[in-house]
Amino acid sequence: MPAIRPYLRLIALVTALLGLAACTTPSNVSVPAVTTVHMAGDSTMSIKDVKDYPETGWGVPFATFFDESIQVVNHAKNGRSTRTFIEEGRWQVIMDALKPGDVVFIQFGHNDESVSKKDRYTTPEQYSNNLKRFINDVRAKQADPILLSPITRRYFNEDGTIKHTHPYADLSRKVAASEEVVFLDMEIITREYFQKLGDKDSALRFMHIPADTHPNYPNGVRDDTHLNNMGAREVAQLVLAELKKQQHPLVKRLRTADPKHLKLSY
Repeated sequence: MPAIRPYLRLIALVTALLGLAACTTPSNVSVPAVTTVHMAGDSTMSIKDVKDYPETGWGVPFATFFDESIQVVNHAKNGRSTRTFIEEGRWQVIMDALKPGDVVFIQFGHNDESVSKKDRYTTPEQYSNNLKRFINDVRAKQADPILLSPITRRYFNEDGTIKHTHPYADLSRKVAASEEVVFLDMEIITREYFQKLGDKDSALRFMHIPADTHPNYPNGVRDDTHLNNMGAREVAQLVLAELKKQQHPLVKRLRTADPKHLKLSY
């Protein structure tokens, strides 16, 4: 037994040194600060329950675009307008977590403009004032707001153009101009994109599911407001393309491609 003790002491010493090394960061190694990207919006942006798949908010694939220095927190929720997002305390959750240098994406309109749905409807004046409040609240926290107009609905005219179904999109444009905020006009960008695809191909990006093909929708569904997996990914890519066009600092924080993917091309 006495002969074993020196070995036990040596093992204990090595274990302690390894633990110390694991817990110590060299003074010459800088740990990058993490920026949080908060997403405030409605169902077209939000994370879905499994029971609603393949419906997908564009904020879900968007969150995968960035490196480890960016944390995306998606606060968007189905059926919310600017008014109900405030009343339910969802905006306050963002304010409580917001720190200097963070970014907040703000995209509402689908539910604010729904006059027939009194539980969510917001008057044009309220909508504009709420957007201004969001922008100013974020700036007061020394964070960066990004305002987006709502993505298009998919209703085609007989001439092959998509109908304008967002009367509040112009209000978001006016707020963006008056507040001099970074603005992504996703209503125009998505309308032009899906219009170019045409009626048949654009339907593949929305919730169009025949009966008896998906367990979540046994009777099928034809929904020209909500995106499926492919539509969400493509809208997220359109958002990223617009950020690149405007040379927003976030595009410097994209993930590094896997080397094997650099051998691929389209």
